[in-house]
Amino acid sequence: MGSGIDIHMMLTMVIIIVTICAYAAERVSIEVISIASLCAFLVLFTAFPYTTSSGDQITPEQLLSGFANPALITVLSLLIVGQALFQTDALERPATILAKMGKKSGWIAFVGVYLIAALFSAFINNTPVVVMLLPIVVAIAAGQRLSTSKVLMPLSFITILGGMTTLIGSSTNLLVASSALKFSGLELGFFDLTGIGSMMFAIGAVYALFIMPRLLKPRQSMADEIKGGTGKQFIAQIPITYDHPLVGTEAVSGLFPAFKDMTVRLIQRGEHPFLPPFENLSLQPGDVVIVAATRQALTKALAGGKAGIPASEDDDTENNIPPPDFTLAEAIVPPGSRLISRTVEQAGFRSETGCVVLGIQRRNRMPRMAMNHIRLEAGDVLLVGAPRASIEGLRANRDLLLVEFSTADVPHRPFAPRALVIFASTVIAAATGVVPIVTAALGGAFLMIASNCLNLRQAGRAFDGRIMLLIGASLASAVALEKTGGAELIAGAVVDAMAGQSVAFLLSGLFLLIAVMTNILSNNATAVLFTPIALSIAAQTGQDPVPFVVCVIIAANCSFATPIGYQTNLLIMGPGHYRFSDFFIAGIPLVILIWLSFSIIAPWYYGLV
Repeated sequence: MGSGIDIHMMLTMVIIIVTICAYAAERVSIEVISIASLCAFLVLFTAFPYTTSSGDQITPEQLLSGFANPALITVLSLLIVGQALFQTDALERPATILAKMGKKSGWIAFVGVYLIAALFSAFINNTPVVVMLLPIVVAIAAGQRLSTSKVLMPLSFITILGGMTTLIGSSTNLLVASSALKFSGLELGFFDLTGIGSMMFAIGAVYALFIMPRLLKPRQSMADEIKGGTGKQFIAQIPITYDHPLVGTEAVSGLFPAFKDMTVRLIQRGEHPFLPPFENLSLQPGDVVIVAATRQALTKALAGGKAGIPASEDDDTENNIPPPDFTLAEAIVPPGSRLISRTVEQAGFRSETGCVVLGIQRRNRMPRMAMNHIRLEAGDVLLVGAPRASIEGLRANRDLLLVEFSTADVPHRPFAPRALVIFASTVIAAATGVVPIVTAALGGAFLMIASNCLNLRQAGRAFDGRIMLLIGASLASAVALEKTGGAELIAGAVVDAMAGQSVAFLLSGLFLLIAVMTNILSNNATAVLFTPIALSIAAQTGQDPVPFVVCVIIAANCSFATPIGYQTNLLIMGPGHYRFSDFFIAGIPLVILIWLSFSIIAPWYYGLV
C-alpha cells in the first residue's frame, strides 16, 4: 500500500466509472452490470490483496456484505408488506370514497388521492402505492374529462417526495442510514428526516399540484388499459345464491345500480327470462344474472363477493369469495379446437382443466343468452379462473391458446383488515423503537405470509432481482471506495474546489452533484456511493455529519428529471403516454426547486456556520 493515489484506488475508481457509464448507457441489463462490477472488485482484491492503513485487508466477505446488509433485508421485507396490501385490496374502501368525491369535485378528490399517496409512501415502498392509486386517478381524470398525462406524473412525484419524510420512506433512506452507521457509527432515528423532509414535501407538492399540470401536454388517455383491462366486454353470469350479498336488491329506473360498471342484459328465473328494462323486479335466490362487463369490473366483483365462482360437479355449493390463490387469465379458442360448436358444459371444461370459465368475449357480436348456452366459436376469448397451477397447465392444452402476461391474482379482500392491522403494527413498532426497524419489517413480512394475506409465490413476486444486485454491487463499490481512501480523496477535492466558501455553499454543491447523478444512475446506487464521500467532507470540515447524510438522502430522492430515475416514473410512463422529454420539462424545475429550497432551509434548520 502506498500513500496518496495508489493502483488499488485508481482501479477502484475506474471500475466505478465504467459501472456508472454502463448503467447510464442501458445497453446491458442492470443485473449483468451489477454482477460484472462485483466480479471486478472480487478479482482485484483477491488477486492483488490490499492492506488498509489500520492493517486490515479488504476481503471478499466485506465486498459481499451488502447482500446481508440489514437495510437490504428491510427493503425486501417492506416490499412484501406493500405487496400484501395490494394483494388484499386494502385501499379499496378509501379508493371508493375518493372516486365518489371525484364525481362531485375533481380538485378535492385529486388532493385526497395525493395526500393518501404521500402518507402511505412515507411508510411503505412507493411502487405498490402508485399501483393501487393509479386506476383511481385515471377514473377521476376521466370523470373530469382531463388527460391522464396531467395527473399521473404528479402522483409519481408526490410519492417520491412523501418518501423523504421518514427513515423507511424509501429504500434510499434505509441504505444511506445503514452506510452511515457502518462507516461512521452515526445512527439516524425514525423521524430524523421528518422536519426538513416535510418542508421539502410541502414545497414540491405545491409545484406538483399547481404548476406541473400546466407544463405537461395533454396526451391520449389509456384508462381502458390500466390493470389489464382492454375496454372490451365479456358475457358473464352471476348466480344469486341464498347468502349472496345482492339478494333482495331492487331495480331502480329499470336498471340494477348494484352491478357497478356492468350492464345487466338478462335475468333468468327458472324457465322465465327477464329482459331490460327491469320494472318492479328484485333479485331472488336461484336467479342467474347475465351481465356484460370488462375484465376489471369482473375482477372487482369477484374480490367483493358479488360475482361467485360457479359450483363444481363434486361440490354443489357456490363460492362468493374466491380462495386466496385464485388467478384470472385469458385464453383464445383457436381454429381447429375441439371446443368449437360446443358449450362450456358440453366440453367438460372444468373437469378436464381444473379451470372455471367466468366470461366469454366474442369480437363480432354480444349474444343475449346465458353464458352456459353459448356455443363457442374460433376467436372467442375465455376469461378463466383457477389456482395458479391449473392456469399454468393451460399452456399444454391444444384446444386453447393462453394469452401471455394475462394472468393476474384476484385480490383477497376479506383479509384486508388483518393486512392493515399488520401494516399499522409494523410501522408503530419501527417508529417507537420498540424493536429495530429491520426486525419490525421482517416480522411484518412474516405475519403477512403466515396470516394468508399473500402466499409465498406472491411474496416472491415482491422481490426485485435488480434491486438486490444493484444494492449489493453498490455497497461493494462503497466499501472499496472507503477502504482504499477514494472517498476521502474525492471529498478533499470537493472541499478544495470550494475553498473559502461557507459550509452552506459546500452542502448546496454536494446536493446538486448528487441530484444530477441520481437521474443518470438509480437513486440507490447514487446514495450508497456518495454516503462515504459526504461523511468524509463532514470530517474534513469539522462539521456535524447529520446534515450531510440528510443531504445525500434528499438529493438522491430527487429522481424527477428522467423516467429511469425511479420505478414509479417508469410505471406511469405508459398509462400517461409520456415521452422522455416530458420528464425533462416537468422534472428539472422540481429538481432545481428542491435544491434551492434545501440550500436555503438546511443551513437554518441545522444551524450551520
